[in-house]
Amino acid sequence: MTHEREITSVVDLCTDDGRHLNPAARGWSRHPFHRANLRGGWGRTKRWDYWAILAGDLVVSFLYADIDYLGLAEVWWVDLATGRTGGGGVTRPLGSGMILPDLPGSVPLRIDRPGFSLEILDDSDRLTHVAASWTEQDGSPGRLFASIDTPRGHESLNAVIPWSDRRFQYTRKDQARPATGELQIGDTARRFGGDHGDAWGVLDVGRGRWPYNTRWNWGGGAGRVGADGPVVGLQLGGKWTAGTGFTENSITLDGRLTKIGDELVWDYDWNHPMRAWRVTDPGGRLGLVLTTRYDKHSRIRALLLATETHQVFGTWSGFVTPDDHDPIVFEGLLGFAEESRSRW
Repeated sequence: MTHEREITSVVDLCTDDGRHLNPAARGWSRHPFHRANLRGGWGRTKRWDYWAILAGDLVVSFLYADIDYLGLAEVWWVDLATGRTGGGGVTRPLGSGMILPDLPGSVPLRIDRPGFSLEILDDSDRLTHVAASWTEQDGSPGRLFASIDTPRGHESLNAVIPWSDRRFQYTRKDQARPATGELQIGDTARRFGGDHGDAWGVLDVGRGRWPYNTRWNWGGGAGRVGADGPVVGLQLGGKWTAGTGFTENSITLDGRLTKIGDELVWDYDWNHPMRAWRVTDPGGRLGLVLTTRYDKHSRIRALLLATETHQVFGTWSGFVTPDDHDPIVFEGLLGFAEESRSRW
């Protein structure tokens, strides 16, 4: 349950000048109804589409982003069993040539540079296709081909987080979308999804205007409960939403979303990120523990930009309580959690 207003029709994120938050955009929805008509506000405007695929021992992510003074496209992967990791990417000063639409998913996202290419395309059959190629640090070629489904009736969490009428963020968080594809590194190909075991797509769309100093938690996960049980999806947030009256917290059961209006309680150790991460809902909707397998620790220091993130991958255990349903207890759901500290 939540006190937050549910939006059920298309709405502009901004007022007509593109600089202020449209009061009618405050709220959340089960489908992406917000049109991010951002204009002006250079330096504070951030746009990105981030994807991850959770596939057993394999995690793959890809990003296409424009944060005004920097554009970034990248692919990253890790084998959780061995700790081996790789990927590639490019940066573009001032985001030159990188276009993200007001309606996410309405046009392909493409970049093609020497040594790196990435294309993300939504088709008319509710599928998102990605194709990427890059050169690993050891000189071997890397390639990724994947398709991420949107099952009929599947719901995502779409929310506006309003710090003020000039600082606000539209976010779409989409968990538990079935994925299939192949990652090829050198002569080694790894297939995932379908007959090769469950794989789940995660989408994070961001469109908004951010304060310079920010800090957030984000977590997610997905999996089938038992051999023939329902598919549970987890969407967990914190810190950056505190005090706004809105959250980005939800759970899904076979694609049906339950919105959680409470701020969640996060318990973990920044200095020891491989220790267990615990997330609980004061309202009793969920209690979760992430057993970690890998910490993706990143740190950037570059003029205006400074960011440090611990993103840990592993498996969730615990319980969730969807609307009109008894608690569902599970273990071994693929997932992740992170804290990011940024000046950007």
